[in-house]
Amino acid sequence: QVQLVESGGGSVQAGGSLRLSCAASGRTFSNYAMGWFRLAPGKEREFVASIRWMTGTKDYGEFVKGRFTISRDYAKNTLYLQMNSLNPDDTAVYYCAASSKQTQDPTEYAYWGQGTQVTVSS
Repeated sequence: QVQLVESGGGSVQAGGSLRLSCAASGRTFSNYAMGWFRLAPGKEREFVASIRWMTGTKDYGEFVKGRFTISRDYAKNTLYLQMNSLNPDDTAVYYCAASSKQTQDPTEYAYWGQGTQVTVSS
Protein backbone atom coordinates (compact mmCIF):
# COMPACT_ATOMS: atom_id res chain seq x y z
CA GLN A 1 0.00 0.00 0.00
CA VAL A 2 1.53 3.28 -1.11
CA GLN A 3 1.56 5.98 1.51
CA LEU A 4 2.61 9.60 1.15
CA VAL A 5 2.59 11.55 4.39
CA GLU A 6 3.23 15.29 4.36
CA SER A 7 4.43 17.34 7.29
CA GLY A 8 5.97 20.72 7.97
CA GLY A 9 3.08 23.02 7.23
CA GLY A 10 2.14 25.85 9.54
CA SER A 11 1.60 29.57 9.87
CA VAL A 12 4.26 32.12 9.01
CA GLN A 13 4.44 35.80 8.31
CA ALA A 14 5.12 37.18 4.85
CA GLY A 15 8.77 36.87 3.97
CA GLY A 16 9.19 33.77 6.10
CA SER A 17 10.18 30.23 5.20
CA LEU A 18 8.87 26.71 5.65
CA ARG A 19 10.15 23.31 4.67
CA LEU A 20 7.61 20.66 3.79
CA SER A 21 8.42 16.98 3.93
CA CYS A 22 6.71 13.99 2.35
CA ALA A 23 7.59 10.53 3.60
CA ALA A 24 6.94 7.89 0.94
CA SER A 25 6.46 4.19 1.55
CA GLY A 26 4.86 1.10 0.10
CA ARG A 27 6.75 0.73 -3.16
CA THR A 28 9.94 1.56 -4.98
CA PHE A 29 9.83 5.07 -6.39
CA SER A 30 13.04 4.91 -8.38
CA ASN A 31 11.15 5.05 -11.70
CA TYR A 32 8.72 7.67 -10.50
CA ALA A 33 8.51 11.42 -10.37
CA MET A 34 7.36 13.11 -7.20
CA GLY A 35 5.53 16.39 -7.21
CA TRP A 36 4.08 19.10 -5.02
CA PHE A 37 0.72 20.68 -5.75
CA ARG A 38 -1.31 23.19 -3.84
CA LEU A 39 -4.98 23.98 -3.47
CA ALA A 40 -6.22 27.32 -2.24
CA PRO A 41 -9.88 28.15 -1.48
CA GLY A 42 -11.74 29.08 -4.62
CA LYS A 43 -8.85 28.14 -6.89
CA GLU A 44 -7.89 25.13 -8.98
CA ARG A 45 -5.19 22.73 -7.93
CA GLU A 46 -1.86 24.23 -8.98
CA PHE A 47 1.42 22.57 -9.87
CA VAL A 48 4.29 23.70 -7.65
CA ALA A 49 7.28 21.50 -8.45
CA SER A 50 8.35 18.01 -9.40
CA ILE A 51 11.49 15.92 -9.35
CA ARG A 52 12.45 12.65 -10.98
CA TRP A 53 13.33 10.33 -8.14
CA MET A 54 16.30 8.67 -9.80
CA THR A 55 17.89 11.50 -11.77
CA GLY A 56 16.91 14.50 -9.65
CA THR A 57 15.65 16.41 -12.69
CA LYS A 58 13.49 19.28 -11.44
CA ASP A 59 10.60 21.28 -12.79
CA TYR A 60 8.84 24.27 -11.24
CA GLY A 61 5.61 26.13 -11.69
CA GLU A 62 5.96 29.58 -13.19
CA PHE A 63 4.88 31.36 -10.04
CA VAL A 64 7.75 29.87 -8.01
CA LYS A 65 10.31 32.27 -9.51
CA GLY A 66 13.26 30.88 -7.59
CA ARG A 67 11.60 31.02 -4.17
CA PHE A 68 11.01 27.27 -3.73
CA THR A 69 13.37 24.33 -4.01
CA ILE A 70 12.31 20.72 -4.40
CA SER A 71 14.65 17.96 -3.31
CA ARG A 72 14.64 14.36 -2.20
CA ASP A 73 16.57 12.15 0.14
CA TYR A 74 16.95 8.94 -1.78
CA ALA A 75 17.98 6.90 1.25
CA LYS A 76 15.13 8.15 3.43
CA ASN A 77 12.50 7.97 0.69
CA THR A 78 11.53 11.52 1.58
CA LEU A 79 10.59 14.45 -0.60
CA TYR A 80 11.09 18.06 0.47
CA LEU A 81 9.92 21.48 -0.55
CA GLN A 82 11.89 24.41 0.82
CA MET A 83 9.78 27.54 0.54
CA ASN A 84 11.34 30.97 1.02
CA SER A 85 10.03 34.52 0.66
CA LEU A 86 6.51 33.34 1.31
CA ASN A 87 3.64 35.70 0.67
CA PRO A 88 -0.10 35.51 1.44
CA ASP A 89 -0.80 34.21 -2.08
CA ASP A 90 1.09 31.05 -1.10
CA THR A 91 -1.57 30.18 1.46
CA ALA A 92 -2.97 26.78 0.49
CA VAL A 93 -3.04 23.10 1.32
CA TYR A 94 0.09 21.54 -0.13
CA TYR A 95 0.02 17.96 -1.40
CA CYS A 96 2.76 15.64 -2.47
CA ALA A 97 2.05 13.14 -5.21
CA ALA A 98 3.73 10.41 -7.24
CA SER A 99 3.54 9.76 -10.95
CA SER A 100 5.15 7.35 -13.38
CA LYS A 101 6.24 10.35 -15.44
CA GLN A 102 7.36 13.87 -14.74
CA THR A 103 4.48 16.16 -15.60
CA GLN A 104 2.65 19.25 -14.38
CA ASP A 105 -0.73 17.58 -15.00
CA PRO A 106 -2.23 16.48 -11.68
CA THR A 107 -4.38 13.86 -13.39
CA GLU A 108 -1.20 11.91 -14.20
CA TYR A 109 -0.37 11.46 -10.53
CA ALA A 110 -1.66 8.16 -9.15
CA TYR A 111 -0.75 8.59 -5.51
CA TRP A 112 -1.48 11.52 -3.22
CA GLY A 113 -0.82 12.48 0.36
CA GLN A 114 -3.41 13.95 2.69
CA GLY A 115 -2.03 17.48 2.45
CA THR A 116 -0.55 19.97 4.88
CA GLN A 117 -1.84 23.49 5.46
CA VAL A 118 0.40 26.49 4.83
CA THR A 119 -0.88 29.86 5.97
CA VAL A 120 1.03 33.08 5.27
CA SER A 121 -0.09 36.26 6.97
CA SER A 122 0.73 39.79 5.86
